[in-house]
Amino acid sequence: MSEIKLAVRDLSINFKTDGGMVQAVRDISFDLYKGETLAIVGESGSGKSVTNRAIIGILANNAVVESGEIIYDGQDLLKIPEEEFHKIRGDKIAMIFQDPMSSLNPIMKVGKQLTEAMLLKGKSTKRNARNNFNGKLKLLNECMDAVSDTEEKKKHNADQCKTFDSFCISSTKLESAYNEIHRKAVELQLDIDNSLFLISKKQNLDIKKFVKLVLKRIPETLHPDIVVMDDRLKRDIDVINAVANRVGSVKQLSVEEEGALSDISVILDASTKRPKPNYFTLGYYMMCNPEANVDDMSIEELTSMTRQFLDEHFMNTFIEEGARAIQYNHDQKLAAKKDLFQLTEQALEYFRGDIEKKRAYEIVEEVGKKVKEAIDHLRVVKNSAEHVFTSSALDALQKYFVGERKNPKEMHRHAKEQAKYDALVAKGKSPDWKVVPAALVDLDLAKKNIRAVFHALRASYRKEIEDSATFDSRKNMVELIDYLKEQASAVVYRITPKMAKAKAMKLLKEVGIPEPAIRYNQYPFEFSGGMRQRIVIAIALAANPDILICDEPTTALDVTIQSQILELINRIKAERHLSVIFITHDLGVVANMADRIAVMYAGKIVEYGTADDVFYDPRHPYTWALLSSMPDLDTKEKLEAIPGTPPNMIFPPKGDAFAPRNKYALQIDFEEQPPMFQISDTHYAATWLLHPDAPKVAPPKIVTDRIARMSQKEVKSNG
Repeated sequence: MSEIKLAVRDLSINFKTDGGMVQAVRDISFDLYKGETLAIVGESGSGKSVTNRAIIGILANNAVVESGEIIYDGQDLLKIPEEEFHKIRGDKIAMIFQDPMSSLNPIMKVGKQLTEAMLLKGKSTKRNARNNFNGKLKLLNECMDAVSDTEEKKKHNADQCKTFDSFCISSTKLESAYNEIHRKAVELQLDIDNSLFLISKKQNLDIKKFVKLVLKRIPETLHPDIVVMDDRLKRDIDVINAVANRVGSVKQLSVEEEGALSDISVILDASTKRPKPNYFTLGYYMMCNPEANVDDMSIEELTSMTRQFLDEHFMNTFIEEGARAIQYNHDQKLAAKKDLFQLTEQALEYFRGDIEKKRAYEIVEEVGKKVKEAIDHLRVVKNSAEHVFTSSALDALQKYFVGERKNPKEMHRHAKEQAKYDALVAKGKSPDWKVVPAALVDLDLAKKNIRAVFHALRASYRKEIEDSATFDSRKNMVELIDYLKEQASAVVYRITPKMAKAKAMKLLKEVGIPEPAIRYNQYPFEFSGGMRQRIVIAIALAANPDILICDEPTTALDVTIQSQILELINRIKAERHLSVIFITHDLGVVANMADRIAVMYAGKIVEYGTADDVFYDPRHPYTWALLSSMPDLDTKEKLEAIPGTPPNMIFPPKGDAFAPRNKYALQIDFEEQPPMFQISDTHYAATWLLHPDAPKVAPPKIVTDRIARMSQKEVKSNG
């Protein structure tokens, strides 16, 4: 099974409205695997967009997350603070919205909108990386001191950490210089390409000035690790030198001269894509051997030599000593976690009975303080349960006490409305309004949610205690060093406006926008709907995310453009190995792109399985209805519309929400919600028709005919 990138568990979301509490999402769960497309399908109002807005953390202010968790990279996205979420939103999880014009600033050029986010993220990344590096290294030094029994050993530890810091600084300086030269090469290539484009379009360009500028900037890019002067490059430089030396104004270039400039652009493009040296190892080598000349060595030779030198002279010893410190720190934190078991058990016992506000907050504060002390900050991968314990517990407490305060008022309001309604009925009248149900907080459930926070903490600690016997401190030290290397590299990473522009131009080209040099400086209103959607996709891809959420990105487009956008998303997904969540109300849209499908109705997932499961073996009557209403070129029968309308989720139905619109509904469908029945290892459906005692019901003929046609086509296509 592939790696799970995102896990949604028991998610329930309501909305506070003047008419009452709307139950938008009701207890849904699903997994998103690396490199797959999960389609969430259902009518408008089924909870598709709400689910995905919760994932990206942009729910409306009146939204209330009643329960559940959304796990990404070991963290519950519902519990982390906004400053942490800001590092994930856009960078790790990006979203393409339904209406491109609502996602684009109409008075800002598209190029500016593409580059703005890149530049802002670059600044924050550098600051965070410096803080992370210094904090982790300081803590490691303190732990190394803790396992040292002499002042001499402590001085040695300080020297070790200082040496590590020094050669990291040395390596980042080397990398920074490399990045600067690399940047100049990228910018020069961009300028050459743009100028050649203008020349091809017969645009005004001072060719002589441009050629002189190219000749001036080429030496800035000559570095043995980037662009090497060879016979081919020397020949091309001689050609454009001849242009610069012409007498008078140069009005046009010859074919040979244009070819020379194009050739230089190709050389620059290939050079900037070469692997760069391992500056982590090179930094230590150059610190120890400042007079060494490594210009004649290949990148592979240089990396091998410097890595061996680092291991022999420093790294092996540093890893072993650091591993002892990590083991010591792990043992200390583990003992603190064991002590917390008694404290959390006492807390759980208290929250099983009557809760007094002051005492409840005191308990959470006391446990939270101990949890904070038990966090192992040398771990690279965070334990989500302990990091969000205090905020989660306080949030659960707040919901309980808000309910305790507001429930009597809400009951009084409901009783008053009901009495008014009953009085009108008693007079023989038929009121044209309904009594808004009492929006009561289930205090028993609220207390259960408080206890759940403690149970989650205990479960995570129990697992750590069980795994402690196999804890590999050396492996953890290597992971810590890799983490510090990444942070040190991020400290010197700098994206300039010109580099951002170069990346934006490539993104525009990648998403199929022709002539990006011209389009870059245009406004959104100068683009068609399909083009605007491509720009929105480019903005979403700018930060190279892990997960891409597509919220009905083809709804506002015509059929031809829909197909192009779907093909584009499929191509980009394959090229970048993205995980995609695709939201749509049309099953036909995802027929050829979804790996798995979740069918939603009235806030619940009613069928869940692979694309083959849902299209070739649908089991829920709602899925049958969706397939029956889906047109294709081979359909001769009149398409069947789904009768009725979706339920008002202020007044949620007692049983199956689809029952009033379902001609196959059983009596129990109006009385009790069906559980999720397992059909196969990959296929599930929530319908009482799957109960062993239920009558056997076949899908509608239009559905079985469609399945037969699809099966025949697949057989023919496979030969």
